Amino acid sequence: MKKQILNCSVLLSLFLTVLITGNAHAAGDAAAGKTKSATCGGCHGMDGNSLVPTFPKLAGQGERYIVKQIADYKANTTRQDAMMIGMVAALTDQDAADLGAYYQSQQLASAAPFDESKIALGREIYKGGNLQKGIPACQGCHGPAGAGNAPAGYPQIGGQYVDYTLKQLKAFKAGTRSNDKNELMRQLLVKMTDAEIEAVTQYIASLK
Repeated sequence: MKKQILNCSVLLSLFLTVLITGNAHAAGDAAAGKTKSATCGGCHGMDGNSLVPTFPKLAGQGERYIVKQIADYKANTTRQDAMMIGMVAALTDQDAADLGAYYQSQQLASAAPFDESKIALGREIYKGGNLQKGIPACQGCHGPAGAGNAPAGYPQIGGQYVDYTLKQLKAFKAGTRSNDKNELMRQLLVKMTDAEIEAVTQYIASLK
């Protein structure tokens, strides 16, 4: 019962955050985005299904989330990447929206490789959180299958590569990535051990 109350309170807080801080952006054109995505295909795959574990799959990712990440990469403050800043430097807001619309329209191909022996703990945290540590269930924002919440800007994470997800979660924990709403990811991850974080990434990879 206490776990349900914790999860519900977090969801209510996040819903209010979306209402208060949500920013409108130009509607994207998926057809235009497909053309513009040609330069992205080398790393992320032509349909957004990357074949390289260090590059994230973008197929099915929400438009709002992609628009925000492009803006954050361009600002080069809360999310920094030497390769990405060069790729997004010339993109307009409309370009970002078009790319977001295109990738959102694509189908995520499959789950990523994962270590079966490590997903039990990850499943427990993802689905139920950890009441003792004050960690809410990951599915509260990202959904039971990791599909995310596109209108709210919460990313699709299910089926994502372990290498990529682990790198991002460690960056949030270390504070080197700080573009999460209300510092939510950073506040949660500092309460988790490295073993717990890896277990969650393994479970996330298994989702489809």
